[in-house]
Parts: sequence; structure tokens; C-alpha cells
Amino acid sequence: MAKLHAYLNFNGNCEEAFDFYEKVFNTKNPGYMRYGDIPADPQMPPIPDEAKNKICHTAISINGDSMLMGADVIPAFGQQYIQGNNSYVMLMCESTTEAKTLYDALSTNAKAVEMPLGETFFAELYSAFQDQFGICWMVYFGGNKEEDCESKP
Repeated sequence: MAKLHAYLNFNGNCEEAFDFYEKVFNTKNPGYMRYGDIPADPQMPPIPDEAKNKICHTAISINGDSMLMGADVIPAFGQQYIQGNNSYVMLMCESTTEAKTLYDALSTNAKAVEMPLGETFFAELYSAFQDQFGICWMVYFGGNKEEDCESKP
């Protein structure tokens, strides 16, 4: 079965965001590939000087099975950064402690909180919010309500 990983695009602050996420998830980023590091391609426009230090790709391991990946968008390549709520990163937690810890860390300086962490009809703990970098997150711990969301015959 394929693994699901989240890929996040940033408007020039990918490195700052991943330095933050590295601390939140207590993991080590193996490094950043910068646009200035990639070989020239005659089929692509030249990399503008102001983009050479921007992040072309980075990734951190969340738990050995899931990766959080990201990059800065570069308008010279026809990319356009549009911040919105069309994608979320969903964290399915294994305990209330994990859910609370991740929520507290990720929601620091949140731009918006749709639902603060709390009990719902489908989860012991659930939250949806936009972090300080504009990324939308869902924190979920089903607990004893986990099977309530399953289809019933």
C-alpha cells in the first residue's frame, strides 16, 4: 500500500517553517536542497539570483513511516504561491497526551483556530487550525469514539 506524505509549498519561508517543525516533532532534518544547488537545465529558465538560497526540497520523518516535505515556490518557474485551506495535514495521534502536545506546539501563534482541541461526536480530541506559517492542520485522537465513524451495515 502506498504511504501518504504531506508536501507543503511556502512563499520563501520553507526553511524557517521546517526548523520549527523539526522541533515540534523532535526529529532531525537531513538537510535542505537549495535551488542554487540544482544543475542548470537548458529546458528551464535560469534560476534568479534571489531564488538561489531558497529551498527546492526538504523533508523530515515524523514517525518512520510518514514524511513531511516542502519547498519554496519560485515565480520564475511559473509557480504561484496561493495560501488557502484546500489542504490539511492530519495527525492521527495515539494518545490524548500526544494530541495535546502536538496541538499546543503547532498552534503556537496560530493565524486561525477553526476548532480548538476538544471532544467531538467523532473523536475524544480533535482540532483544526492554521499555523503561524499558514499551513492547515487537523489533530485527531479517536480514542473510544474511533469506531463511531465506521460505516454500519
